[in-house]
Parts: sequence; structure tokens; C-alpha cells
Amino acid sequence: MAFTTTRSCYFPTILPPVTPRNFTGHLNFSTHRIIASLATSEESSTTKTTSSYHESKRDNTTTFVANLDEENNKKSLKDYFEEAKDLIKRSSDGGAPRWFSPSDCGDHSDDSPLLLYLPGIDGVGLGLIRQHQGLGKIFDIWCLHIPVEDRTSFADLVKLVERKVRSENYRVPNRPIYIVGDSLGGLIALEVAACNQDIDLALILANPATSFRQSTLRHLFPFLELVPDQLHLHLPYALSLFTGDPLKKGSDNVFKAPNLLDTIGKTRDLLAIPTYLPVVADILPKETFLWKMKMLRSAALYVNTRLHDVKAQTLVLSSGKDQLMPSAAEGKRLCSILRKCETRNFADSGHFLFMEDDVDLVSIIKGASFYRRGKYHDYASDFLPPTRAESEKIYESHRWFIEAYSPVMHSTLEDGTIVKGLAGLPSDGPVLYISYHMLLGFDVAPLVYRVWKDRNILLRGLAHPIMFRRLFEDGLIDVSNYDVYRIMGAVPVSPNNLYKLLSSKSHVLMFPGGMREAVHRKGEQYKLFWPTHSEFVRVAATFGAKIVPFATVGEDDVGEVFFDYEDQMKFPLSRDFNEQAAQESEAIRIRNVEDGEVANQPMHSPYFLPKIPGRFYFCFGKPIETAGRKQELRRDKEKAQELYLEVKSEVEKLIDFLKEKREHDPYRNIVARLAYQATHGFTADVPSFDL
Repeated sequence: MAFTTTRSCYFPTILPPVTPRNFTGHLNFSTHRIIASLATSEESSTTKTTSSYHESKRDNTTTFVANLDEENNKKSLKDYFEEAKDLIKRSSDGGAPRWFSPSDCGDHSDDSPLLLYLPGIDGVGLGLIRQHQGLGKIFDIWCLHIPVEDRTSFADLVKLVERKVRSENYRVPNRPIYIVGDSLGGLIALEVAACNQDIDLALILANPATSFRQSTLRHLFPFLELVPDQLHLHLPYALSLFTGDPLKKGSDNVFKAPNLLDTIGKTRDLLAIPTYLPVVADILPKETFLWKMKMLRSAALYVNTRLHDVKAQTLVLSSGKDQLMPSAAEGKRLCSILRKCETRNFADSGHFLFMEDDVDLVSIIKGASFYRRGKYHDYASDFLPPTRAESEKIYESHRWFIEAYSPVMHSTLEDGTIVKGLAGLPSDGPVLYISYHMLLGFDVAPLVYRVWKDRNILLRGLAHPIMFRRLFEDGLIDVSNYDVYRIMGAVPVSPNNLYKLLSSKSHVLMFPGGMREAVHRKGEQYKLFWPTHSEFVRVAATFGAKIVPFATVGEDDVGEVFFDYEDQMKFPLSRDFNEQAAQESEAIRIRNVEDGEVANQPMHSPYFLPKIPGRFYFCFGKPIETAGRKQELRRDKEKAQELYLEVKSEVEKLIDFLKEKREHDPYRNIVARLAYQATHGFTADVPSFDL
């Protein structure tokens, strides 16, 4: 008997599994993925529709992949309840757990890694419903459905997943397998990883139930058994399971939504939840709820003894408003035990993290540099460009700063003419942009955003490796603070990464002075601390990359350093802090062969006195061609050094040019700019100096 549905946008046709005599043997699950309005006839699971599809065979599984229409409307919490109700109804005749592939995931490339989703206590398998469209573009997704009345043990669930993992690993041995585990699914994922250390697994655990021993539910078993079925999940509790903090979510919808229609839509979605409480009761009737709680209790105890056997790369996602588990504290604990683990925290989210409006799993994976198609993450070939929605969200998080300093852009045409705007930037890569690094990297956000917005060019910044690796359990540096930079294309600075980026014709942003310029001392603004060697010229020449020197001016209108590294080392408290930071940065020192000031890059944070905001000025110089000079620049070190010094000199000239020109900008001060916008509109571009 085939389960079908007349819903045109989601549901897979699910066939009841053929259960072998011995449950521990291979489960032959026939799962169909199809997008179309399917006939409700139960005579055939392959009813033809108006949508075209192709058939492929894999491990006794037949998949029908539809030609998706490119609509990116994200599904809502209401859709989850509707789809869950439909699935529960159509699988009410029981059967063992089974795999299905959501039809709304769309097409993915042939080398996309496999992603297995293991549900939490709900067991429905729709926990990623709001993420399907984004994930489906980069993963081959299969979800586990556990029927409501199913009582498969934890050990047998592990065996089921393990068989799927081993089968897929045998089929494509060099492709990583991602396992996304929600709550109970997190326990299954950890045990599968502990038992299969020879397989390349990447775990994403959302509020894993390893902390069940500290859950308040653990103490409520005697009372839950006495509670009537109709009351075992009351309204406020059920609401908080899905939304974390309903009142805060409601206020966020009002104040943070970009437009009125979005506000109404999200608020309506939130208010609709109480009407679906009967569906919640169908998903977790009292007997099933108690069964899952007992399974969680025993499974959590067992899995906690196995954590040291987990070798898989792991990303733990922890909610701060989880009403079932102390997930925030558990994320930290797991990170201290698991060998290759990182965490991301979501302070206002509830237990069902992926149901939250503001949670985008694809963005999380990008930000953590957690996506890979091979054994290791390749910052060039595995990079997923930011979407417009992601870039706009990042802009909103920096908006006050960018607008306060109203960046002015200039560039140089091929004939040497300096013009307003970015018309002088080369359209085609590879291009290497070289400049001075402003204090604390204040220049990066407005620079990358404006080039991306105005020219649709993504600058792949070479950044200090400490932004990408958690070196110590209680380290001073939280790498999650730099997720937005990784989403926008930042990579750890290294000759290998520069080589890969230029070979892929990228636009690469490089600051030769590095941290020495970004955390400079008092009185060192606009002073270049570059290596003596022409470290980037010969690499650029290898690929015929254009070199674009540019300058940024305006840090002295942000603030003035008054308590620098030398001052801090005179006081015990700040000295201890800097020494610990130096220990962390020393573990990934990137310039061991250099001498002089550029090698003197102790990690610290200079204190500065803020000023009334001035303005940032950027000027890109004339592109310098290296095409056709590969042999000359690679073999003749003197020629390479001459070009290197030419680039450095051009940066210094552009700095002087901007410092002189800004003196003639009548709107250099924020007060003057606000007055201009008050009369011309607050979205008006504020003019600057004349060229």
C-alpha cells in the first residue's frame, strides 16, 4: 500500500518498509521522492503526474526526482503541523522506522555530500522542513521517520542508521556523510560515530539529549503517568517547545521584520500554534511520550560513557531557552570532551531549534566552515557564496557602523583617471587587492559590503588563522564571532590558500602588514609594516593576476589609541591577559621566517578614546598587470622585488592623497552629514570632496 497525498509542494510518497524476520538485518526501505499532485489511489506508488521526473537506483531504493520550480519561499511552523498531521494519518497502520527524501529539497550536484536527518522526540522526521530548500541545494538529504506507535529500541535505531551509513560509505567511499541529530537523534548520531570510527562522518547535533540526567522531565515520570492524556502537554509548555520564548518571538516579529507583510506572516504563524495542539498530542501521545522519555534516560546514560570514542568532526548547536534540557551548558561540556568539536549558541531559541524563524542551518554551516565534499574542508572548492539574504542580514548587523562612517569610494581607470565609485575595479579575476590594514580591521565590513553591493564582486579576504580554529577549551577568542566573515568568503592566510584562490580566478583581499598594522601602537596610524620579501608578487604572476593597490583613510576619525601594548605589559592584569592571548596566537604563528616589526605581532586589544564619527575614504589605484610576466617575475627576484616596492609605494601615495583630499570634504563630520540628509532624505548619498 502506497501512501500518497494531494499536496502539490511537499510530501514524499512513503511505502511501508519490508521488515525482515530478523530486525537487525538489512531493512529494505523503498522510498519515493516526487514533487507533484499525486493521485490518492493506493494501487500504485509511481502514479504519473504532470511534472517530469527521472528515476535512479541506489541501494535498493528508488528515487523519483522532480524538476523543481525555483521558488525559495521558506516553509512555516504551520506547514510542519500540516505535514506532520498528514504523515501521521497515512502511517497509522504502523510499521518500522523508514527513510524518506523530501521532495522540496530540489536538485543538487553529483558530488554533494549525503545528509541524514535523525529526528528528536517527535520522531516525525520533518524537523528540517524549514531548512529543506536551502540544504537541498548542497546536500543529498534523507530523513528518518519513526511512526508514532513504533517501539523500536535505541540499539536497533542505531543499527538501522549504521546500516545506512555503511551502505552509503561503500557506495561512495571518499564522500563525507553528514548526520544531523535533534535531541534523541543526537544520541543516535553519537553512538553511530563511536561505532564507526573508520567512516568519515560530520555530526551536527541540535540540543543533544546527553544532558537528560539534568532534565526536569527526569523527575516527573511518576506524575506524568497519572496525568490525563488531554493534559500531558499544556499550552504554554507546548508553545515553548517550538518557539523558545513566545513573548520575545512575538516582539521580535514586530520590531525586526523588514516589512509589514513579513511581520503579519510571522505573527500569524506564531498565533496559529495553539490551534495545532491536537496535532502535538497526536505526535506525542502520553504512551509514546513516556516511551521516548524512558529511552532517553537509558540512552543518555549509555552514550555518555561512549563520548571518548567519538572521533568525528562535530558541531553542537545549543539553545538558551530549551525547556527540556540544559542545552547551553551541555554544549560547553561536549566541546570539552569531543576531540573535534565546535559549538554555536542560540540564546533565545527553544528545544526544536530548526523551527525558529531566525535559524538557517545552511548559514550556520557556512559560518562554521563545516561544509566539505572531501576529507578536509577546502576554502576554495568548498566555498558556498553568500546569498543576497545572507549579505543583507550581515549588513544589518553592521549597519549602524557603516552608515555612521558613510564610506566614500574612488577607483582609478585604465588611463589613470581617478573617478568616484568603483568603475575602475576589474570585473574578471583573478585579482589581488593589496592595502594597509586599518586599526582593528574597521575598514573590512564597509569595504567588502560596498564592493559586493555596487559591483557584485566578492572579496575573499585572507585573515589571521586564529579566527578559524579553537585552540584552547577556555580560550579568549570565540571563533563564532567571526562566522560572518567566513560566510562572506574569508579564509586563513597562507601561501596555499592564496594559490588556490587565485587559481580559481577569485578576487582576493590581502593586508601584508597583518595584525601588526591592525593592532598598532600609539602614533602608528597609516604606517606600513610590510615584510621585506615580495611574498605575493610571484604567486600573482603565476596566474597572471591583476594587482590593485588601494588605501583606506579614516581610523583617526574613529578614535585615538591611548593604552597600547607597551602600556598594557606594565600592569599585571593586562599583562596576564596578553600573555594568554599570545600563547593562543603563537600556536598558529604564520610568519616564523620574518624579522623586524612585521614579525612582532603579539595578540592584544589596544584601548582607544572614541571621537565624534568622521568618515571612511577608499581609493583603488590603477590595476597592475602581471599577465605575460610569469617567467620574468618568478625567476628574477630583483624584478619581483621592484614590483613589490612599486605596490607598496602606490599604497602610501594613495593614503597621502586621501588624507589631503578629505580636508576639503564639507561632510567629513557626522553632524554635517545628518544635516544634509535631514534636508535631502536619510537615504540620500552624501557628497564628498571634488576630484
